[in-house]
Amino acid sequence: MLHHLSIAVSDLNRTSAFYDAVLRPLGYTQVFADDEAVGYGYEGGDDKLCLKRAKQVIVPGEGFHLAFTATEPSQVHEFHAAALRHGGRCNGAPGPRPEYGKGYYAAFVFDPEGYRIEAVINVTV
Repeated sequence: MLHHLSIAVSDLNRTSAFYDAVLRPLGYTQVFADDEAVGYGYEGGDDKLCLKRAKQVIVPGEGFHLAFTATEPSQVHEFHAAALRHGGRCNGAPGPRPEYGKGYYAAFVFDPEGYRIEAVINVTV
């Protein structure tokens, strides 16, 4: 449904270093970068997530989050560990989330700007 999503960030260098680290285990990489923006997607493809430098950042409140697809539960753990090493804050350790559905396995963090992000896989149980 979505072609791409852009979010405003106050510190492009810090935030892109964070996303470099947390998206790598999920198979995503920088697909472009300049002084004003950094885009992420699959190598050789277009951006699906774009970080855009902004003077004012207003992070949406509860109810808004970005969920990134993992293909293995181990990637969920790697995403979470990378987030904590690179300035993120835990918002839910890796593990099953039966309240979200059978086989839902995820980890939740706040990025350095305060956005809620998640890595998730639906595992066969």
